[in-house]
Amino acid sequence: MLSDVTTPQDLDDRFRETLAALATPSQRRDPARPVTDDTTLTGARALDLFDAQAISRQLDLAGRWLRSFGEGYYTIGSAGHEGNAAVAAALRATDPALLHYRSGAFYCVRAAQAAGWTPAERPEADRDGTDQPEADQPSGERSDAERSDAERVGTDRPAAADGPVEAAPGDPDGPGDGSAPDASDAEEPTGGAGSAVDRPLRPGYAEAARDVLRGMVASSGEPLAGGRHKVFGRADLAVVPTTSTIASHLPRAVGMGLAVERLRRLETSGRRDGVPPSGGGGATHTSWPPDAIVVCSFGDASVNHASATAAFNTAGWYDHTGLRIPVLFVCEDNGLGISVRSPKGWVETTLRSKPGVRYFSADGGDLLRAYEAAAEAAAWVRRHRRPAVLHLSTVRLMGHAGADAETEYRSPGEITADLARDPLTATARLLVGAGLATGEELLARYDEIGWQVRRIAEEVLDEPKLTAPADVVAPLAPRRPARLARAVADAAARAGGPGAGARAEAFGGKPPELTGPLTLAQSINAALADGMLDHPQMAVFGEDVGAKGGVYGVTKGLRDRFGVARVFDTLLDETSILGLGLGAGLAGMLPVPEIQYLAYLHNAEDQLRGEAATMQFFSQGAFRNPMVVRVAGLAYQEGFGGHFHNDNSVAVLRDVPGLVIAVPARPDDAAPMLRTCLASAAVDGSVCVFLEPIALYHTRDLYADGDGEWLSHYAEPGAWTGGHVPIGRARVYGVGSAEDVTIITFGNGVPMSLRAAATLADEGIGTRVVDLRWLSPLPVADVIREAAATGRVLVVDETRRSGGVGEGVIAALVDAGYVGAARRVAGVDSFVPLGPAARHVLVSEEAITQGARTLLAR
Repeated sequence: MLSDVTTPQDLDDRFRETLAALATPSQRRDPARPVTDDTTLTGARALDLFDAQAISRQLDLAGRWLRSFGEGYYTIGSAGHEGNAAVAAALRATDPALLHYRSGAFYCVRAAQAAGWTPAERPEADRDGTDQPEADQPSGERSDAERSDAERVGTDRPAAADGPVEAAPGDPDGPGDGSAPDASDAEEPTGGAGSAVDRPLRPGYAEAARDVLRGMVASSGEPLAGGRHKVFGRADLAVVPTTSTIASHLPRAVGMGLAVERLRRLETSGRRDGVPPSGGGGATHTSWPPDAIVVCSFGDASVNHASATAAFNTAGWYDHTGLRIPVLFVCEDNGLGISVRSPKGWVETTLRSKPGVRYFSADGGDLLRAYEAAAEAAAWVRRHRRPAVLHLSTVRLMGHAGADAETEYRSPGEITADLARDPLTATARLLVGAGLATGEELLARYDEIGWQVRRIAEEVLDEPKLTAPADVVAPLAPRRPARLARAVADAAARAGGPGAGARAEAFGGKPPELTGPLTLAQSINAALADGMLDHPQMAVFGEDVGAKGGVYGVTKGLRDRFGVARVFDTLLDETSILGLGLGAGLAGMLPVPEIQYLAYLHNAEDQLRGEAATMQFFSQGAFRNPMVVRVAGLAYQEGFGGHFHNDNSVAVLRDVPGLVIAVPARPDDAAPMLRTCLASAAVDGSVCVFLEPIALYHTRDLYADGDGEWLSHYAEPGAWTGGHVPIGRARVYGVGSAEDVTIITFGNGVPMSLRAAATLADEGIGTRVVDLRWLSPLPVADVIREAAATGRVLVVDETRRSGGVGEGVIAALVDAGYVGAARRVAGVDSFVPLGPAARHVLVSEEAITQGARTLLAR
């Protein structure tokens, strides 16, 4: 008797019992022909998909086995979802895929496709009634002699004499264009007992199994994350890693679709005006053909997540405007989110109601129907360049993960009913019923695959793990300051040399260095324009950045200069704005999205933390999503405010590993810092947040009305190299003797501290004002040097006392062994209120002056 909880043994026993009971087919079917009269899937390929499903199942069993003796660290499996093998088979190896964590069979099929297997039975045009050429496929398979033992099943016994004839090199499984085979190019029928067992595994299957097992044991040899996480991902398979258990990768998929289509249109029209950002390191759209589509999969519970809602809404919104986004969403619906049930009919109703998104559906346990539905959906998206969703009904076997006690929320009858819908068993029944194999043959095949997977699992157990902090963080955020400096110098040379004419035209004959002193907003505007000129794939987008030119005029005129394809307005949703940036960066563009206010970022910050910052970390740099996020923020706006427009909360950003945070206070810092961020994104794939103090956008004066001391001239290209601002370097101002006290600050604190220093200078007190400029990474070396110069440090932190920037500065001093006096002046732990009340919770010049005096009086 089977237990009430679906254990690995339960699942294995039920599968064996079912196959043993299957009747021997009365006659054999030619595996080169379709499995049934109403499908295009051939028997040979159905057998191969069974292999992928069996490998996925055996990987799940191996994961539980590894965990049983403490050597496996991941037990969320794909059992019950093996139908996604059909989805992979209906796509091309060059269609970028973002997969959820139950995608073992899909991953195996994709690995086989990349190794030369062409699973399409006929051109997709035949399904959709259009002439759609197939993408180029890799050349042929390796011969038996070239395959490793791990890529063959039954390698320790001779192949059956009546086994299938291998396809000729360069002709895997038939015609490379995916057309239906005819008698002249079909594989010969198998016919003999054991033939379904003795077929060699497809190249790539065993390699995919090794990838997954390495992830389970956190092996540093895992090809993508290198032991940092268990992911489905590999650059050569066009599988982009997703680390979330929910739907946070869906906005990125929409962004990828938008970027892929934009680049396709440029290439098709011959108007492509550049190449992806230089600097190397990372897969880009150059790996994907112009007619590629993006596929992303997720579970039914994720339909309810805000990120999924944002992604569907954005795809439909753009489709409604006529802008095409070729994305195929795949919802694998097993009816459960851990223990929470999806109400019956809710997922279908939800997916069908998405405007602008075409709906397809199939039973994920029926290999043939799932394949046909997936092929139809993929063909529709590829032809129309529009979004669609494929809704696959599935089951979940063996619970959510290894520690899941299903009986706490499921009845024994429900568990037994799901066992009866096992997709691996259903595929076996299909193959036996079609005369392609016997139950005995398939069980022997299953056991051989299991033996091979177990052998690989034992091999990866001995592989090294990450052993040092430096090894763990190595791919997190590469910093190559010499290359950044060179990139800025090269940009300067282009702007002053071969690009001088285009630059003069873009600025209407009067470049910014000839227009007189600029405000902070004007300097950022000019630097954005120079960036657009130097980076052909750079795009600026966000709410109101196009026609309006930004609510503060920072992007004014950019759309007129560079066109609506490169400067455009988005819908009002920060999750989608960042998702567009993530996808565009992955596709080879240099996105510069704008978040209109810092307070608006918080509902979307996981797109930075969970998606953007993790990409290089979990792919060892194989994938990058370079991005410079402009955010208008901080406080001190006069006559306009409340906490939504005066937000001083940056702790959540400083806590994101690898994120670069720049805060320019002056116009003559803003332009070079923005150039540095753009170079860092292009060269190192960095994710940068360019936090712009709103209250300083249009500030002109420093000490007195009309003095113009907060205006600065824009540097001509010849001066860009000398004025380069490296990441993590502060700016120091000396006031008076500069020997008595060091004030460390940033943003709005800089002009306030300079005014306070002037007051102190009248009292004979010399001050060093240190503008951090970079909140992450902090300019620790500069801070320590300037603190030691006076022995008295006043940290002026306009963010909050708890979790504010000042805590990091003080901690850096303590860690460095600083023994002088230190004091903080920081914002109150409060949201910023409306009107004059804000003055009671924000740092003031008077508080800075008094803080310095108190420090000196010690």
